[in-house]
Amino acid sequence: MKFTKAANMGLHVMVYFAQNDQLENNLSIHDLANKFEVSSSYLSKILTQLTKASLISSVSGVKGGYRLKRLPAEISFLDVIHAIDGLPDEVSCLANNQHGCPIGQIINEGENKMWEYFSSVKLNQLTDL
Repeated sequence: MKFTKAANMGLHVMVYFAQNDQLENNLSIHDLANKFEVSSSYLSKILTQLTKASLISSVSGVKGGYRLKRLPAEISFLDVIHAIDGLPDEVSCLANNQHGCPIGQIINEGENKMWEYFSSVKLNQLTDL
């Protein structure tokens, strides 16, 4: 399973928020874009998706910006990946097989284990790195 660049960026931004204890202070989109060396417009799309998923808050005004909406211990990697990439599709069988689809079953089981793992990894686990 390969994640999109946007999901990768979302994970990096969220870990950065957690590492910098961004529950009370706002980070501007320009500061974040400079930190990660991406355009503000690209980052804005990612931040909008994270805001819609209630992972971060957007604050307007001169001292506005973005901050975490929940504690880092409450936000999993899976939360961030789903906010950006959505839910994964199940693997479907390409051939009609009366005995089921063993290939699809194995791939889906593997992905389920991966999602369980990502669900168990919280942002606060990376704050000391």
